[in-house]
Amino acid sequence: MDQSPKDEAVRWREILNRKYGVSLALVCLGIWLHAADSLLVATMVPAIVADIGGAELISWTVALYGIGSIVAGASSGLLAVQYGLRGPMSLAALLFAFGCAVSALAPEMWVVLVGRLFQGLGGGGLMALAFVSVSALFPRRLTARVMGAIATLWGTSAFIGPLVGGLFVEYGTWQGGFWFFAIQAVLMAIWVLVTLRKSKKPDVAERIRFPFWRLLWLSLGVFFIAYGGIEVSILQTSLFVLLGIGALTVFLFLDGRKDQSRLLPPAPLNLMRPLSAALVLVLSFSITTVAITVYGPYLITIIHQQPPIVGGYVMACMSIGWAFVAFLISGVPERHDGKMIIIGMLMVTASLPGYAYSLPYGPVWLIAIFAALQGGGFGAAWTFILRRAITLAPRSEHERVSAAIPTLQRLGYAIGAAYVGILANAAGISDAADSSSLTLVAGLLPLACLPAAAIGLVATVQFVRARAPE
Repeated sequence: MDQSPKDEAVRWREILNRKYGVSLALVCLGIWLHAADSLLVATMVPAIVADIGGAELISWTVALYGIGSIVAGASSGLLAVQYGLRGPMSLAALLFAFGCAVSALAPEMWVVLVGRLFQGLGGGGLMALAFVSVSALFPRRLTARVMGAIATLWGTSAFIGPLVGGLFVEYGTWQGGFWFFAIQAVLMAIWVLVTLRKSKKPDVAERIRFPFWRLLWLSLGVFFIAYGGIEVSILQTSLFVLLGIGALTVFLFLDGRKDQSRLLPPAPLNLMRPLSAALVLVLSFSITTVAITVYGPYLITIIHQQPPIVGGYVMACMSIGWAFVAFLISGVPERHDGKMIIIGMLMVTASLPGYAYSLPYGPVWLIAIFAALQGGGFGAAWTFILRRAITLAPRSEHERVSAAIPTLQRLGYAIGAAYVGILANAAGISDAADSSSLTLVAGLLPLACLPAAAIGLVATVQFVRARAPE
């Protein structure tokens, strides 16, 4: 009996060849610029503050980058539908390069922040368009292998990014780190223009209007939520979170009224729809990772008296676990997609009680194991979430769905950061907090993420039980 394409395992030589190798390298370069840049900047911030000041604005180096990346990610699918990959991807690379140049030339911290916003716009666009490229440049049966390569590069960036930043600070200047990435982005823009010059633009019957007002509401929503997580107090944070949720509700309402220019699939948070369940899955489980990402290194440093780099690399185990598992199972046949998604999300859920014990009580290597477990869960599922979502979506929705998944992921990070910020503040975290308060916070935050994980598991079941069209 002949095997169907769904039953055949895909080998690496089917993608690492002249036909697909250049496209894979191009996609991976975009992922590298986005993934490594944030880690690079995190290691350069002390040197930046020592040189030009602005310690009170450090948190905004992350917040503004996140806002820019969400806006770019939300609009990238629409731009790809309208103009194809060549124009939007080269523009994203140039925006990223411009942002790096602005930050490198900054005389004050607020100028660095302007650069970070443009880096977010470019980096978020590159990441979202990389996901769109997977469905546009490669046949569906190679999707898992491509996603495995992307996940591997992402995990590698978790180590290389801080190393590059540390080398520039130690042996050069922090400005050199920004110029290093600006040059790479310019070269990528040129590469995209040359490599994709023969690609055809989509056949769109009428021009789609750019969704300025919807993106403004989305930006405001994310801005308020991010600000609520930065300036932490119960009353103020709650107010900003409510304002953020209100703005995002307006965005969803306005977006739902559109047809061709929609940024997200119809009814994106409706669990009764399989594609919407996939987005709820991504949103919910992204929220579960934030408590450890935001507070893990700090708590490891204070409670377990470890140098900051130890906390950073313990959290990097999450990326390494993601990359290793994704690479290991990327050739799994499509008929096992649902099973792999369920296993992955159960791994993520299981890591939460593990964190609740190991983060306050140690040892540090046990925290690293649960970080790797959580990352491995995402690695086991993420590739197949995208492939299954594309399988379930109508052909006209492929680009939109591909861009919506990373957008909902980043939105989950923003909402989760505000949520755990409220809880951490209520539990007594502060510069003067004693060890008992910090121990309480370390145990509370992972457990507080379990409700989001429960919603995510319900969405997972709804997503995987749907039948793909024949």
